[in-house]
Amino acid sequence: MGGVTSSIAAKFAFFPPQPPSYTVVAAEGGADSGSPRLVIPEVPMKDNVDVLRLRTRRGNEIVAVYIKYHRPTSTMLYSHGNAADLGQMFELFVELSNRLRLNVMGYDYSGYGQSTGKLYLYYTTF
Repeated sequence: MGGVTSSIAAKFAFFPPQPPSYTVVAAEGGADSGSPRLVIPEVPMKDNVDVLRLRTRRGNEIVAVYIKYHRPTSTMLYSHGNAADLGQMFELFVELSNRLRLNVMGYDYSGYGQSTGKLYLYYTTF
């Protein structure tokens, strides 16, 4: 019963944009590494941005963006809040990278944007 309760609660507590604000496609021309470069056509294409599909332990595929600063001092992992996805957060990630002079990696949770899988809500009772 707890799994049903958590998935119902997740649908009411977290509102991923419907439809997602972006898509992920292979760039024309491909890449030298053998696998095509992924891009988000709804945002400006930049040479210093990598779009990634990452597999989770549960078998879901999440989408992430990695914005590289030319001389970074560190990398920030940005977990965005609910009711947003990478398409809406992209320009913020680019601005943070430039202003803070660091690399930024942002990702979508399972069930957000173009990431696959169910939303999971974890909670504890006392």
